[in-house]
Amino acid sequence: MTLLEIESVSRFGGLLEDLFLQGASLGIVFIKAVIILFVGRLVISLANKLVRRLLDKRDIEASVKSFVSSMVNVVLIILLIVSIIGALGIETTSFAALLASAGVAVGMALSGNLSNFAGGLIILLFKPFRVNDYISAQGTEGTVTEIQIFHTILCTADNKRVYIPNGSLSSGVVTNYNVEKRRVEWVFSVDYGADYEKVKAITQEVVGKDSRIQSNPAPFIALHALADSSVNVVVRVWVKASDYWNVYFDINQAIYETYNAEGINFPFPQLTVHHENH
Repeated sequence: MTLLEIESVSRFGGLLEDLFLQGASLGIVFIKAVIILFVGRLVISLANKLVRRLLDKRDIEASVKSFVSSMVNVVLIILLIVSIIGALGIETTSFAALLASAGVAVGMALSGNLSNFAGGLIILLFKPFRVNDYISAQGTEGTVTEIQIFHTILCTADNKRVYIPNGSLSSGVVTNYNVEKRRVEWVFSVDYGADYEKVKAITQEVVGKDSRIQSNPAPFIALHALADSSVNVVVRVWVKASDYWNVYFDINQAIYETYNAEGINFPFPQLTVHHENH
């Protein structure tokens, strides 16, 4: 073997050794990052459970508990990401400098989340609603299950989970149905020619039989309108908020059965045509 061949083999061997050492070093760094990832996720899970237990032991509103738990979780995840970046050999100071250099773009990207975070604080401060309240907002109705740092979670009547940004909730219209009592209203239609006093008396009797309907304020019954094909009678009563829908549906059924039994007819749209012979 010539001297040139020996030198070539020696250089190739040195190159392989360098590649092996670098690969081993990268492998160790990667394994370290993976270990930090799994250990960090375990620590975050344990920390979240600990925070929830501590909050449960305190006499704190459920809204505040869910908000604090969500904020702690986000902070821990950010710390985990920074730790993984450091384990990969990326200087965290350089990483921070990179973010700072792109501050305008990052600020624009996070502006929505910052407004949602501020909205969450406003909700906790002024309490337009709380956890377990039934609300209507942004075209959605449901029970508030969590108030997180960026979103509020509603559970709808058909068991859907809806995430609404806190920013829109704090600045938009929110209807809170979590009140002590609510007014139920019906408009019943009867035929023209029906005895209104009889209709009113029968309606008053049906309403008076339901013990869930409150006497103060007293039920209100009046002739609402003379419509095209019917005489409309309005009925307004007050009930506990929890009885609202049950009373609404039960009175509908009772009125239908009682009107039919008493010979009071429900009208339907009709058109009278007069034909003249020329």
